[in-house]
Amino acid sequence: MIDLYSTATPNGHKVHVMLEECGLDYRQHHIDIGAGDQFKPDFLKISPNNKIPAIVDSDGPDGKPMSLFESGAILVYLASMVGKFLGTTDREKFETLQWVMFQMGGVGPMLGQAHHFRMYAPEKIEYAIDRYTNEAKRLYSVIDRRLAESQYLAGNSYTIADIATFPWLRSWEKQGITLSDYPNLQRWFEEIAERPAVKKGTTLFVDARNTVIDDKAREVLYGATQYAKR
Repeated sequence: MIDLYSTATPNGHKVHVMLEECGLDYRQHHIDIGAGDQFKPDFLKISPNNKIPAIVDSDGPDGKPMSLFESGAILVYLASMVGKFLGTTDREKFETLQWVMFQMGGVGPMLGQAHHFRMYAPEKIEYAIDRYTNEAKRLYSVIDRRLAESQYLAGNSYTIADIATFPWLRSWEKQGITLSDYPNLQRWFEEIAERPAVKKGTTLFVDARNTVIDDKAREVLYGATQYAKR
């Protein structure tokens, strides 16, 4: 049994979708990041970087419980568990992993900054908005060019590279993007959005999410609480 500790964010959705795609049984534990649940000692034991998502597999590779944090690592773990969505040959696996790393190192951090400075920053900083919006457009272009030559990011099979990337592109409007400017990406996006596991996984914890970021939540997410020594 997989215990899932998460909330409705792009990184959370990656793992929610993957669990649904794999057909694995899992228990849900909501982590309210606006209230500071991510800093509680029990959660820090399984996610020392105080970020969601995290999982605990009660029957790990050696038969003992295993906890994992970092969404990319969790995707690789689950893919290895079920023998799907990673590729079968070494070439396929490395093709997949390079696009997962592209998402983890570029798409997530940069689109996250674009979203933050455009939507949540307490003051509008033109330099930051321009910098991260332009970087978002560059990354969308990279993905669009890739999808001009293959059906999915890692080739002609749906993999964890697609599962990792899709949730980050769902907020394209808030990132300053016009989706129709990237027709190959739009084709891929609309196809993936119709997958039953994607539809279900991207609704997980949505009802529990507080969509209003008040002063307390802002301080927890972006202020001194986030940076306190633990």
